[in-house]
Amino acid sequence: MRKIIHLDMDCFYAAVETRDNPELRGKPIAVGGGQRRGVVTTCSYEARKFGVRSAMSGAMAQRLCPDIIFVKVSIAKYKHESDIIKGIMREITPIIEPLSLDEAYLDVTDCQLHNNSATLIAKDLKERIRKATGLTASAGVAPNKFLAKVASDWNKPDGIMVIPPEKVEEFVKDLPVHNIPGVGKVSAKKLAAHGITICSDLYQYSQEELREKFGKFGEMLYQRARGIDNRQVATSSIRKSLSVESTFMDDIKDDEQCRQELEKLLVELHRRLNKYVAPASRYSISGLFVKIKFADFVSTTKQAAGETPNLDSAFVLYKEARQRHNKPVRLLGIGVSFTDKLAPTESGASGEASGAGLTKSGTRKKPNRSAAEDSSLNLFD
Repeated sequence: MRKIIHLDMDCFYAAVETRDNPELRGKPIAVGGGQRRGVVTTCSYEARKFGVRSAMSGAMAQRLCPDIIFVKVSIAKYKHESDIIKGIMREITPIIEPLSLDEAYLDVTDCQLHNNSATLIAKDLKERIRKATGLTASAGVAPNKFLAKVASDWNKPDGIMVIPPEKVEEFVKDLPVHNIPGVGKVSAKKLAAHGITICSDLYQYSQEELREKFGKFGEMLYQRARGIDNRQVATSSIRKSLSVESTFMDDIKDDEQCRQELEKLLVELHRRLNKYVAPASRYSISGLFVKIKFADFVSTTKQAAGETPNLDSAFVLYKEARQRHNKPVRLLGIGVSFTDKLAPTESGASGEASGAGLTKSGTRKKPNRSAAEDSSLNLFD
């Protein structure tokens, strides 16, 4: 039985900007999205009340919230704060798996602080971060990574949610399936077509039946619906891909102009690749992919195994991706997938399908809170 904490900073970029500029407090702000073709990176809770979300175009954010204030992205500043936060995490446990600048898993199973109470450790962690940075975080405490991540999103902002082992079954049965990592809008629609909207709806199917319906994804659904997640907190980060992309000020209709843009992107991609594919590196390139986002925001990606990053191969993938979409191009991206030379060759390596990020909808059905409504008092010993 593990004791896992998922720590998630609250509106991290926006919170840093608000802290540094008190005039922004209490106002709807968006980090990024200020340029004509800009995209919102994150936004304050005041902006979210209007429906503004990350990855939304600045133009859409402006329509939803006419008074929104756009703030320029400052990655160096956010990284500095992130380094401080990660340093605080290391004071508590060396078993940390960063997911991004603003969130991470911590395994505190063997941590001796607070008599090994994961709940009190999480509270202590939040308070240390607040004192050091002036920022708030939300935490989820649970027996595994899946449940900890769900829990951290439950009482935002500045909240804590604990799912002790004896409450897992009660908590999970009413959990909407869109809260399971990897279940996006398309997957949720497919599941709904089978009458599956909450985890307990999956109980009528065996693991074999779910595998037949949904492939390997079905096996994951079977386990998550029962609160099972055997992934360990990984202290070493293995990169699976590297990519670069560009959003254009004006949509591109001409293939030759797109070819020229791909050539520019390749220069930047090769520059970044120098760090990862040096002779002593653990990585080797296993494939090439091209991403296109069209004027209507529909995206498509084409990939080819064994291809190296060169213009001819990239343009072939581009043309394949364009076959069914005779629309102007808003964004182009190009990247490579990696093979880890040090990875075990036997089956059974840990890992999960892409899209492990959790959908954070502003208005979603939550399970019956009686299972954990007093969980902040449970020491999860």
